[in-house]
Amino acid sequence: MDMDIKPIIPARNGLSSSKDALVNGTIKMEPGLEPTLEELERELPDVPDDQIQLGDLLSRVVQSIYAELSELSETMPNMSDTARKRVLADWVVKMKKQVVKLYAVAKWSRDADTIQKCMNITAFLLTQSQQFEDVVGALRVAKDSLDPARLRNHDLLTSLDVLTTGSYLRLPSCIKKLTIPETPLTDTEVDKTFLDIEETIRFRLRMSEIIPIEMSEFRIGNGRAHFTVLDLFKTSLCLLGGAKDDGWFMVDVEFLINVGGDLTGLQEFPRKPPNIMKQHITDEANARLAFYLTLPDAPPLPPEAPPRPQLSEGVIDTPLIRIFNFLQMMSLSYQLEILCYQAQRMRSLGWANFLSVEMSPDRKTLKATYWLRPPVPQLPGRPKFKIPLNGGTLTISIVEKRSPIRDSKEPDRTPRQRVLSRIQQRAKLGDSKPSDEVEGLQFAVRWEAASGAFGVFVNPEEVTLPQGALQVNANNLDFESMLRMVIQRHAQAILRSFKNQLQHTSNKTFSPAGAVSLIIDEKTHALRVHLCGDEVVIITLDTRTGKLNMRDTGDLAAAGRAPRLAVYSDKINENPTWLMEALIRLRLTTITDFAEQKASYLGLRSYRRRNIPPNEAMKLGPDARSTLFIQLANFPDHYLVIVITDENFKYALITTKAIEDNTYAMMVLEDIAWLDFDRIREADPDETSKDTPRSMRKTLDGRTESGNTGFDLDNRGLREIYNYCCARVAFINVERQFKLRKINFTHVNPSNPIPSVELAHIQSSLARSVPALCVKSEDILSGAPAAEAAMPNIRVIPLNWWSHEKARVVTCVKLKYVQQPMGKRGMGGAVIRPSKRIVYDTREAIVSFLSEDVNSCVDEFLEEWARVSKMVVIAREVAQMSKLHQWHDVRLLSFDLQTVEFAYAQDYTVSISCEDQLSSTGGNFDLYFSRMESGDAMETDISFNSLNPHEEAEPFLRHILRHGHGKLSQSLHRLVKLLRETLPIVVELEEIRRDGNENGRNLDIFAKSAGWYRLLYGDLKHALDFRLMNDQRISVLDASHSLFGSRNLDPNAMRIDADIDNLVLQPIPQVKEIVAAAVKDALSAGILSSGKTAAMEVGIISDAVGIRALTKVIHAQVLERLKPQT
Repeated sequence: MDMDIKPIIPARNGLSSSKDALVNGTIKMEPGLEPTLEELERELPDVPDDQIQLGDLLSRVVQSIYAELSELSETMPNMSDTARKRVLADWVVKMKKQVVKLYAVAKWSRDADTIQKCMNITAFLLTQSQQFEDVVGALRVAKDSLDPARLRNHDLLTSLDVLTTGSYLRLPSCIKKLTIPETPLTDTEVDKTFLDIEETIRFRLRMSEIIPIEMSEFRIGNGRAHFTVLDLFKTSLCLLGGAKDDGWFMVDVEFLINVGGDLTGLQEFPRKPPNIMKQHITDEANARLAFYLTLPDAPPLPPEAPPRPQLSEGVIDTPLIRIFNFLQMMSLSYQLEILCYQAQRMRSLGWANFLSVEMSPDRKTLKATYWLRPPVPQLPGRPKFKIPLNGGTLTISIVEKRSPIRDSKEPDRTPRQRVLSRIQQRAKLGDSKPSDEVEGLQFAVRWEAASGAFGVFVNPEEVTLPQGALQVNANNLDFESMLRMVIQRHAQAILRSFKNQLQHTSNKTFSPAGAVSLIIDEKTHALRVHLCGDEVVIITLDTRTGKLNMRDTGDLAAAGRAPRLAVYSDKINENPTWLMEALIRLRLTTITDFAEQKASYLGLRSYRRRNIPPNEAMKLGPDARSTLFIQLANFPDHYLVIVITDENFKYALITTKAIEDNTYAMMVLEDIAWLDFDRIREADPDETSKDTPRSMRKTLDGRTESGNTGFDLDNRGLREIYNYCCARVAFINVERQFKLRKINFTHVNPSNPIPSVELAHIQSSLARSVPALCVKSEDILSGAPAAEAAMPNIRVIPLNWWSHEKARVVTCVKLKYVQQPMGKRGMGGAVIRPSKRIVYDTREAIVSFLSEDVNSCVDEFLEEWARVSKMVVIAREVAQMSKLHQWHDVRLLSFDLQTVEFAYAQDYTVSISCEDQLSSTGGNFDLYFSRMESGDAMETDISFNSLNPHEEAEPFLRHILRHGHGKLSQSLHRLVKLLRETLPIVVELEEIRRDGNENGRNLDIFAKSAGWYRLLYGDLKHALDFRLMNDQRISVLDASHSLFGSRNLDPNAMRIDADIDNLVLQPIPQVKEIVAAAVKDALSAGILSSGKTAAMEVGIISDAVGIRALTKVIHAQVLERLKPQT
């Protein structure tokens, strides 16, 4: 049926319309009173879920674009042009995507109102549906609550009594019992009752009741019979009455058990059952006791109920046997449940993935399977192996054990118990038979180890426990201890099988005695496998997980080896038959680690493998199992290769060459030289002088062997063979340089030590067996400056090829004549070291040039020789200047082959050094200016100013020597002359600078060339130029005027825009008057002599004396003229 469901809109002004009509459940209104569409939409709920304003989205996108653009504007200027283009292109693409998405969203937003209205209608319909469901639920609850609210049945008998007699004829017995209490028994009556019932119990037990032999231990007291069955239960029974046919009932019971192991949850297993459980046990026990008992007060059974059991003829009821069988089963089941609980708790404490616990449906068998492992997926191409998915099972079950006598239904008893049972039965029953038989229940514990676990087959005797070792102890119920006993025995058997397998295979790697040993104690079950040297791997079998784990205890035990051992452990656990292969690989890896560790201790760079094609690697021999490439630090293309075979180390020196146009940078072996390790070690006098002969040393295998076989490698041995390789390559490189320059060389006896005492300590024991090189000075110094100063023979000796430092070469030159070093750096004793690369022995006149790069040692020597020779020339020329030019204050202060320091005037000094003398530009000279403190100044308290004003012009002054390359003596004379002539200028300017700093004037004094200095005033528009002219004349000019005339220039071209005019120097106001007044005052005072000073319109020209007198006066007047402008 279609129904038109619309919201009911209340009438206007809160009044319902009388004209409304209800038709088919729908309110029909007059046309004028129907709600409008806007009113209906207002009734809909507003659902703003997942809706945002388009304006907010647009604002966020624009702000994000602006922020990223601002960030790019700050970071892109520091990028290269290519990086800027790439970043900008990526940003444009990214922003374009964002704008396109925003455009699509803007298109979709046209339908936002329609979508919003649909969501509101959907929410309204969902609310209406929920209301209908709530009404249905409320009606259902009302129905369910009204059913019990019915009147109780009428009491028809009482109603008939009241109708016939007018009153009640009877009252309920419960009212009588509540109102009339029974008379309690006295203590005497209670004691008498107890004595009577105890006598009856004693009589019944001795004369007629069949008592199971297992329950024969009892006592009678407190009106009950207390029975105790060892390790099972303790119970008390009482009779219903004193008659012969009265039955028994149970009073209480206690199970004789003690929970061991983890006592968590002990409260869950009380010895005495709590109230509810006790009531259930009591009801069941009483039912079994009264199984054949006739109950006179029992209600009649319904017709469909089966009749009560009846005893057959000649059968006597034996209730005590039934109660024993029941409580025995209850006790054993209780113990089995406790063991199951303990097993389940072990699973929750970390055993869940490795232990499964199952209980049979009849709750009589507990089965625990340990060392569970997931099935390994068999990949195509991999060998298949079948290994059990568990380690074994431990089964605990409740079984009935009969007597071993054939056709006997009695339980398993001792002969004495069987005799007593038969006597009791014959005495109390005669020829009759008992209604029940005793059930001999007990625990049966069975351990079954999985055959082929871990891929090894163990001896059956090793997975068998002694008789009685594995049983359930009621006084200490501990499933964990039972399981651990089984697992430990199984783990020992498996590890022992692994040990036999490692020692008795075709591979004799682990066959020696002591190579594999078994470690067994209370907490550990492991195999100790000796790999090499002090390296031992421990293989443990985790008793919880059943997994093999490998760990090491040697010197290399570090965090880096743990992941590797973990990988080996995982592979072994996947396929335990791979253990032998894993240990062989681990041994090989350990030996490689040992060699790599030695190289690392010595600071050598080593590689396990290089990009060498397989056919090239075969050149190292077919017996190579692994290799270690040790790169020579100073010779990257050469390697010392340690080849690891099954029995020993082999050593080779290889030369590699990269294959051109190869994507993977493959290398080929250009040369292979096999090294005799024994011969190299015998060349070491320290090694051969040891007391212990090498033939009896302990090898890396941990065994004492004769001869130098095995993996005998210590730090010293590796260092010696590495040094030998470095020496071999170093000499080859030096000789190659001589051959390229066609310089003849010869080998000399290496027995003589290094000539320089300073370098004598950096020697190797192998240096005596490595020859040195000797060249002629006329060959190697051909074309070099001051070549005649060297003796004929020059000795070249490579150094540091025996150490971790970079290999170097020392070139020793004996000098014929030279200016003796002097000064504080040249008077260090018999041996001086002016620089890191030069050592000079003053007694032997031997200069040792130390080169840092073997491949360029000849070039470095020639460069150092050029530097030293130039310093020698400068020192010689300075020493002769005082006599040659009558410059008496020019004197040599210090000379150490690298630096020459001398005083060029008064106490003003300069220090000269040079570098890059073999470059095409002629090399560079470094000048350092300072002042020398006199002895008189040191005795006063006045502070000494060591600043030399010539330091400002050092970049210009150095070019005088540089441009004089080839004519160094002339350039040096020119430099000294220029320094002496410009000294008055710089001294006066330095005093002006100092005075300006003290008075807070902003003055800038700087050099524009070697003989041109400028004094720039604080307004940066006016300046004075001080220039050195010919014949020791000095000019002081207004810097705004050029020395070159401008009379021929076009006047129109001299017009300068007013804006540009502010950017150039301006003429000093009244400079002509200032100069004229200064000269006039100096002449009148007698400071100047006529004819040596000339005043001009823009300055003055004078000698050094005139400049000293006029500079300060002109400077002061210029400051006065510039004050109004500043």
